[in-house]
This record gives sequence, C-alpha cells and structure tokens, in this order.
Amino acid sequence: MSPENAPVAAGVDELEAESPLPPLPAHWRSLQRAFVHRARAKRKATAVADSTGAALSYGDTFLRALALGRVLARRVGDDRYVGLMVPPSVPAAVANLALVLRGKVPVNLNYTAGQAAIDSAVAQCGIRHVVTARKVLERFPVTFRADVLHLEDVPPMVKAADKLWAAAVSGLVPIAALGAFLPGLRGDALDDTATVIFTSGSTGDPKGVVLSNRNILSNVHQIDTHVELKPDDVVLGILPFFHSFGFTVPLWAVLTLGLTGVYHVNPLDARIVGHLCEKHGVTIVLATPTFFRAYIQRCGPEQFSKLRLPILGAEKLKPELAAEIRQKLEVEPLEGYGCTETGPVVAVNVPHDLTTRGGRTIPGNRPGTVGLPLPGTAIQITDPENGAVLPRGAEGIIHVKGPQVMVGYLGRPEATAAVVRDGWYDTGDLGTLDADGFLSIGDRLSRFSKIGGEMVPHRAVESALFAATGADEQALAVTALPDPRRGERLVVVHTGLGMPPEQVYQRLAAGGLPRLWLPSADQFVQVEALPVLGTGKLDLRGLRQLAERRLGEPRRESAPSP
Repeated sequence: MSPENAPVAAGVDELEAESPLPPLPAHWRSLQRAFVHRARAKRKATAVADSTGAALSYGDTFLRALALGRVLARRVGDDRYVGLMVPPSVPAAVANLALVLRGKVPVNLNYTAGQAAIDSAVAQCGIRHVVTARKVLERFPVTFRADVLHLEDVPPMVKAADKLWAAAVSGLVPIAALGAFLPGLRGDALDDTATVIFTSGSTGDPKGVVLSNRNILSNVHQIDTHVELKPDDVVLGILPFFHSFGFTVPLWAVLTLGLTGVYHVNPLDARIVGHLCEKHGVTIVLATPTFFRAYIQRCGPEQFSKLRLPILGAEKLKPELAAEIRQKLEVEPLEGYGCTETGPVVAVNVPHDLTTRGGRTIPGNRPGTVGLPLPGTAIQITDPENGAVLPRGAEGIIHVKGPQVMVGYLGRPEATAAVVRDGWYDTGDLGTLDADGFLSIGDRLSRFSKIGGEMVPHRAVESALFAATGADEQALAVTALPDPRRGERLVVVHTGLGMPPEQVYQRLAAGGLPRLWLPSADQFVQVEALPVLGTGKLDLRGLRQLAERRLGEPRRESAPSP
C-alpha cells in the first residue's frame, strides 16, 4: 500500500543497505501534512477507536483535533514543547494530533517511570503545560512542575466559534491554503522535531531522544514498504505513546497510511484485548512475547480470526511460544527489532518472499532471527574491543544507519557523539548477520534487561542492593539469564552479602523496589571475585557466563520468591 512517490528521501547509500527505500510521497513534508491528505481522502473511514466504545472517522478525528488545538493554543501560548500524560486511547491520539497541527512538539510522559523521571523530562524540555486526565492521575499519582490541563475540563472550553472554525477548516479550506490557519502546516517541516521520547535512564537522568518528522515518516514508509501493509489493516494499539514503537506505529503509521487504530490503556488486560480484536477485526498486533502469551492463553482463537501479522519484539521469542501461536491461531509469529534512537524499527520478519541485494528471492521470515533490515537501512557488526567491522556470521556490536536514526539526544551533544558517528548508531546490543543479511540478537551490552516487556536497569537494582546490604561496588553485580516466562530474569553475582538471599529479598521488597525488578532468592550466586577486564572494568560478558555455569539451563518456570 506504499503511497506514491516524489523527491528522494534522505537515507543511506543503496549499496550499504540490503534493499533501497523508495522516495517519500511528495505530500509527506510533515506528519500533520501526511495526515491531512489521508483524512481528506478517507473522511468516512474509521481512524481511531478504543475500549471505552469511542470511535472517530478520519473526518471527525481532523475536526476534533482542530477544535482541541484552538483550546490548547490559548492555554500554552508560544510554548514549543507540551507534555502529554494519557494512555493509548482516542483522546490521546486526538491530543497528539491537535498539538502537531498547531506546530507544537508533543512530549508523551512515561507515567510508569515515577516522579523523578517525569520531573527530569519536564525540566529538560522546559515544559510549562501538561495535558492529562484525572483518571490517569488516580492510577499514577504524580505531580507536575507545570500548569495542568485535565481533558475532562476541555468540553466547556470549546466555544461555538471553535466548532465553526474547525468545521470550516477541516472541510472547506484547500490543503494548499491550510498553512494560513494552522502553524503546523506552514512550509517544509521534514527536519523539524516531531517528538522527544525519553529513555529509561538507568545511570542518571533519562535522555531525551529527538525524533524528526523525517525520522518517523521514513520509518513508517520503510515499514509499509517492507511489511506490505493493506488499506484495510486494523492495528491494535496497546503500546504507550511514550514508547517510540507506540508513537510511530499505532499512532502515526495509522494516521498517515489511512489504517485503523484500536487502543486500550493496559496491555495486561488480556480479555479486553481479545474482545477488541474480535469486535474490530484486528489484523496487526504489536506486542511483547510476554503479553501475547497471555492473550492466547486467556482468549479464544476465534477472537484473533482476522489476525495476519503478530509482530513480537522487546524480548526473545521462545520456540515453544512460537509453536503454540502457530497451533492455536494458525498464523506465523514474526520477530522484529528496534531501538528508541532508530525511530524505532530496524528489522522485522515478514510472511512473504523478499528479494535480496544480490537479486535472489528468499522467504521473508527466518525464525530465530529478527528479520532483514528495513529498506534503506544498513547494519554493521563491529568488534567490541577495537571497533573493526566484522564479516557476516561473526558476533559483535550492532550499528545501524538509515533515515530513521535520531537527530540526537536533547541538549546532550557529547552523549549523541558517543553513539552516533558518521551516521552510524551504536545500539550497544550484540548480534550477528547471516549470509542473507538476517539479523540475530545476542547478548546486551547495555545494562538493561527486558522482563515482561519492561526495561529493568541493572544499575538501579544494584543501587538498591548496596543500600539493603551495605556492600560496595566490588562485592556484587547484576546480570540476567533467559527466562521462559518473562523473557529474562535477574541474577545477583556477589562475593558475600552478610545475610541470606531471602533476607536481602525481603529488604528490597520493603524498600519499594518494583516487584518486576526483584531478583528471586534462588538467583544469587556467590563467587570469590567478580570478573573484570584488563582495564579494570566489570566484564559483563564474563559475569553472565559465570551465572550460566553456576545456574545451568534456564528454569521452566520462575521460582517463587519468599
């Protein structure tokens, strides 16, 4: 369904990529302009719906966003960045659209990250206004160092003049003249900032990943070209908009390609998710293996009768789960890979044949890998020690180059320069490329684990362990091993803690560490000394190998903690 053509999109040299990226459509000069063209062409088609029963056509979505935008413009004035804290839903989609139509940058705040992370994001962006809802604050009680607008208070603020203006602009003004009414549609905005997505921030303040309109539109175009989306595809939107995947695919790929997005606020509500898939005929589900396992175990296969693309990422897809999906749903699960800094999608398996750079036709799905890189995306594997580019089949650090690679970290040129060199982004993940270019993900050099789809920072867990035991940096370190149920599990390697692991666990739990971050008492390994490199730094790979030797094969079920 790739839209038509025009100027060449910025990207990598075709010789570096597995396959070239066709040029962006001529009217894709910004997210908002791409949406307006689609909304005018599909006025009556359903654009967005959610689990509350709300549903809007493309025409109504445009109308509502215009009216809300007028209210927000009066409230935020000339502010460039505006905070949003609303889970995936029709109101969240409309609010994001309303801001970009007014030329603002929506910053979706991570309501699960806690007060300190939200304060940091607000401060880094200079946010003075946050749009949220009272129901959200009841569930996630945080405060803001900013003016707060509750969505429940908006309806009385929409004046009759706003409604008349929105109706006229949405239906009567030619697209070429919309810039006179909407700041967001003035000029070419491809290289303007589209959003800032904040990382988890394991060792300090979260970093703000700046993604431009070009980054996101290119990634949407890459996905559309590679995956071969269909005009009537219905996308399940359970990933939050503060997550780059949630922002790019269930929100903007839907709105710019003319698909339908169906949203729910909590990805753990398996039965509600199943009902939504059945009611709306969902064809594409983007989820973690952990979430999808819950769906197929708690929902009937008839609820996924329209599903054609279960795309799973953030954790390793276990062969047993893949087999269960094939058996119960009669559809092939597809693994993918991405990073916040890459817009996010880098590679994904697809159910149809693909043509390699060498001209061979091969199956587009290779189980055990995360697929071929998206068109216009190049991948290099480099030696962790010396940075040399490694041949196919060798394991090393994954570097990505393409039009989806971020502009940089907000206000952090040194941090940006440390990971982006000559257009190549250093992911910090280990992987290999096979002879056909399929990417496989190995260990993670970055000190995070993906547990139940959530990023768990090893450093933060270590800090809690230091506080609970009085141990120092040389006495313990956290690593992770595969877990068949949650993707990964934490392992504490230590030289002695002065108390049994059960007592350590109890202190961590009492100290407020999130339950998902708690290492089980049977996952403590005592050693004579922690492994270190010649430079004196902790040997992360050696640490994991040591844990593997001591704990053996991954357990079938996560052992209960005391």
